[in-house]
Amino acid sequence: MKIYNTLTRKKEEFVPVHPGKVGIYVCGPTVYNYIHIGNARPMIIFDTVRRYFEYKGYDVNYVSNFTDVDDKIIKKANEEGVSATEIAERYIEECKKDMEGLNVKPATHQPKATEEIDGMIRMIGTLIEKGHAYEVNGTVYFKTRSFDGYGKLSKKNIDDLEAGHRDIKVRGEEGKQDPLDFVLWKPKKEGEIAWPSPWGEGRPGWHIECSEMSKKYIGDTIDIHAGGEDLIFPHHENEIAQSEACNDECFANYWMHNGFLNIDNQKMSKSAGNFFTVREISEKYPLQVIRFFMLSAHYRNPLNFSDTLVESAKNGLDRILTAIDLVRDQADKPETAAGKEEEANLEEARKLVGKFEEAMEDDFNTADAVSAIFELVKLANTTVKESSSDYAAKLLKIMETLCGVLGIETKQEEDILDEEIERMIEERQQARKEKDFARADEIRDELLEKGIILKDTREGVKWKRA
Repeated sequence: MKIYNTLTRKKEEFVPVHPGKVGIYVCGPTVYNYIHIGNARPMIIFDTVRRYFEYKGYDVNYVSNFTDVDDKIIKKANEEGVSATEIAERYIEECKKDMEGLNVKPATHQPKATEEIDGMIRMIGTLIEKGHAYEVNGTVYFKTRSFDGYGKLSKKNIDDLEAGHRDIKVRGEEGKQDPLDFVLWKPKKEGEIAWPSPWGEGRPGWHIECSEMSKKYIGDTIDIHAGGEDLIFPHHENEIAQSEACNDECFANYWMHNGFLNIDNQKMSKSAGNFFTVREISEKYPLQVIRFFMLSAHYRNPLNFSDTLVESAKNGLDRILTAIDLVRDQADKPETAAGKEEEANLEEARKLVGKFEEAMEDDFNTADAVSAIFELVKLANTTVKESSSDYAAKLLKIMETLCGVLGIETKQEEDILDEEIERMIEERQQARKEKDFARADEIRDELLEKGIILKDTREGVKWKRA
């Protein structure tokens, strides 16, 4: 299995720290509002990475945090006249609902920054003891030039950063020894949540939380650290500096970063009016469609979000699920054994499994993995209609397994139609029996306007929601 490592800018063979196990840390959201569609991409991508490791038999320790103390959370709390904790807890629960809708598995550990303050204080204390940090009037700074490897992830030369140091500049910098130094602990301000520390009441800087939580829940060295490419600098660069300076160990062996999500070929921003939350998108498209859409491109490439492209993804997903329903119906028929021709077809299906795995093991190329599933769909559609139930059952298991690796639900939730819709379907069936096809077509069109799509099969009429 090869992974493109942002640190080395090349694909590398994956070798875990501990054989048969993999520790993955993914930077989670800051919970001051509903998560936006850009947040959804890393959630889906790295959930799929996790699922593939599990499919290959690895014991996966998947850690993703919630940043539940932050300037934006405090600002929102003050605007609403409630506590920062109330804001954070509210949007953690809303985030979990959206993640469930996107079929993102709960992390092995989902630590909250506010519950890990003691560990952060200990790590900051160690950095001070080792000469990598210093305190000025209640603020603790990391001494960036004390770490020789600073810039190795982002490929930024520390001597060239002086002119652009605003990238990592924070408020209240009086007393800094170097403009490039960044905050580990900040003193309390009026109206802000705070915790006691050796440097006075205050709260941690953003970067230190991930260093402490990855160390606590995975170890000094983690296999894979992942997130959006916007986190490479300064966040992940700063994590490396403080973690390796504290622990004297390599922080992460592999760094994975997903590309940006654009909206109609423009950068997503509130000022441009193209900023959408997952909740808003879910009112227009099923979130399984959004997940499938996100996997239609390689994770490192930029991805353009548009109605046209999402509709295309919806149609593609419908093709897959329709084929699986066909295979499932055939598998449910009275048991019959597979013939010689069917064994050859199963061998073709196994080759496509190999093609799927080859794509996933080449830096998790989900686009090519999806192509392998479409080839399975074609095989199913051309071989299963008159097949044995045994053949259909084996093909079904293959298709469901591979879709499961991508987090695509293949069993549709049982939907209950209201009485009026059921009456219209029965009326249409009666019209067809009486050869009143004009009325039958009329009812079909009326049902389509209500979002119900009918399909006539040899087993009877079937329906689905548009």
